[in-house]
Amino acid sequence: MSTSTPSLTQIRTQRQSSPWLWTAFSLCAITATALFFVPAFIIRPFTHQSARGLALAMNFHDHAPSVTLIAAIACFILAFALWKTVGPWRKSLLILTLLLVTFSAVMARLNYFEWMFHPITGAQFEAQSASKLDPKEMILAVRLGGEARAYPINQMAYHHVLNDVVAGVPIAVTY
Repeated sequence: MSTSTPSLTQIRTQRQSSPWLWTAFSLCAITATALFFVPAFIIRPFTHQSARGLALAMNFHDHAPSVTLIAAIACFILAFALWKTVGPWRKSLLILTLLLVTFSAVMARLNYFEWMFHPITGAQFEAQSASKLDPKEMILAVRLGGEARAYPINQMAYHHVLNDVVAGVPIAVTY
């Protein structure tokens, strides 16, 4: 009975990972991260958003929760298959990619757009003469009875809604 020791070429061949595994892993990782980052990059306040870009971003955003989950699971399975065949640098790459994919899958389930808009609590008003607003600044104006209010659009754009009472009447100011 003779036992043969494997040659260096055989060992390298056994350790090499299949290129299709890396391709599949990369495509799943790109899909998962794109479904989060594309809408997050396109849909931002005060930046131009083309109709096509916005439609693309909303389509990605709508499909992101289910597709990122599928892509993340596939990435973990593929990473497990690749783990045994790669060295320490590629293992680090796998780990970093899995962290990014996990982050994307979690963020795809959150309404991160609402984080941009903080509610105005306890709005404060001052007389026009004490205001530091530029005379050219656009405002939303409300006059009820003998009272008037002005809401700067640059502030309303971030907050979108403000509850107020003008002349005893509750109002919701929105932009």
